[in-house]
Amino acid sequence: MMSAERAENLAEATQVAAEFEGEIRDIIRSRDVTFLRTPAAKPGGDANNLNSLIQRVAGSSTVEIDNLIDQLQDMREFLQIEGERISREIAGYAQASQNARSQMEMIAEQIVQLRSGLQSVRAGSN
Repeated sequence: MMSAERAENLAEATQVAAEFEGEIRDIIRSRDVTFLRTPAAKPGGDANNLNSLIQRVAGSSTVEIDNLIDQLQDMREFLQIEGERISREIAGYAQASQNARSQMEMIAEQIVQLRSGLQSVRAGSN
């Protein structure tokens, strides 16, 4: 669900960037672009138009980056919580395994003692 939203956001950002590049190419092809090379350029509509395009694309990119940062932080928190949960479960399984092993060793010792006792009884009755 989130990956579809990310894909949509990425597609939208890519489309905006492509439109921006196209508009810059159009401006460069159709007008005098010396205002881009010299700091003392005449204030005009072309510079304002270019600035608004840059701000629009930068704004979209900034929003997209902020969204990605939020999603990455959420994922990091989720992974930390899951890592802690898995560690607790592994510790629980290790403890259960140790308890089972101890019980099996006690049962094995009791069986050995029982067999020794039975053999002693049989040897005594012969």
